[in-house]
Amino acid sequence: MAHITNGAIAVDLPTPRVPALRNRLRDTPVNGTKRVLLAAPRGYCAGVDRAVIAVEKALEHYGSPVYVRKQIVHNVHVVSTLERQGAIFVDEVEEVPEGSHVVFSAHGVSPAVVQGAADRGLQAIDATCPLVTKVHREAVRFGSQGRHIILIGHAGHEEVEGTMGHAADRTTLVQNPAEVDDLVIDDPDNLVWLSQTTLSVDETMETVRRLRERFPSIQNPPSDDICYATQNRQVAIKKVAVDSDLVIVVGSANSSNSVRLVEVALEHGAKAAYRVDYSSEIKQEWLDGVETVGVTSGASVPEVLVKEVLDDLADAGYGDVSEVVTAEEDLMFSLPKELRKDPQGQTDTRALGGRTAR
Repeated sequence: MAHITNGAIAVDLPTPRVPALRNRLRDTPVNGTKRVLLAAPRGYCAGVDRAVIAVEKALEHYGSPVYVRKQIVHNVHVVSTLERQGAIFVDEVEEVPEGSHVVFSAHGVSPAVVQGAADRGLQAIDATCPLVTKVHREAVRFGSQGRHIILIGHAGHEEVEGTMGHAADRTTLVQNPAEVDDLVIDDPDNLVWLSQTTLSVDETMETVRRLRERFPSIQNPPSDDICYATQNRQVAIKKVAVDSDLVIVVGSANSSNSVRLVEVALEHGAKAAYRVDYSSEIKQEWLDGVETVGVTSGASVPEVLVKEVLDDLADAGYGDVSEVVTAEEDLMFSLPKELRKDPQGQTDTRALGGRTAR
């Protein structure tokens, strides 16, 4: 098994799986009518789509192997699929042979990582989500203005490490509202806050509220840092959760936005909520007495994994599926400039991402 670390979190990626056996879940009686509420939006966001296509196209352009620093996105199925296509995932650029192609993940990197790749003569392709790049630019600008940055995020997460690396000596990390009380700031009148893009909207706003109580002059970023996809998926699961006996979130354990969806579902009315990578992880006992199952997926999850969940739930009698739509997403991001043309030099049809989320 491959062993890829995500900051302080270690994840063992499974060997390529075989399809789960159908009819694994039994259709047991409940008091009412069985149904599924399917949240929308869900699954792939524009930044994830761009990053995954970047690795696929790099393999098409340059052949195998193409190296990727960290997981390109936080999903074990996506990573293992790309491994089978010839991508090699590493923890640090020092592990990449000199002169090779390396892709930086959607979560972004610090300037030190960029310099490390250059020092080894690596041909780097930056697949950082443009919304993360926006936060990096804010950190650079505020740091150059002499402001002190309060970064709301999770220690060890790649995005946090990358953002802090852009203004390391002027950034303090706060992980939750409770940590605000312990902050010691030399210049409290010269503060600005930024945030990791994949956090819980509600918890982040509570942290900001506590920051404003302690430091009334703290400045806001020019626009909300939490990405549109994270917010949209949380809004959708809130609407689904209130009517759900059980919520199933498809996503990996190291996917911050997937883990948050479980928490948001429980906070907004779901009687139970679980995260799974694959439909085969659904347990029969979760369905005992359950009439309504809510289903959603994190922003790095391909729709095929959601379909497998719906297929297995149909075997258990949950064949009535209603989509609960709270927003429409049509945003696409241009691919890294090195990959916008095909190997023959023609503009690639996927230059703007080009794959629908579903």
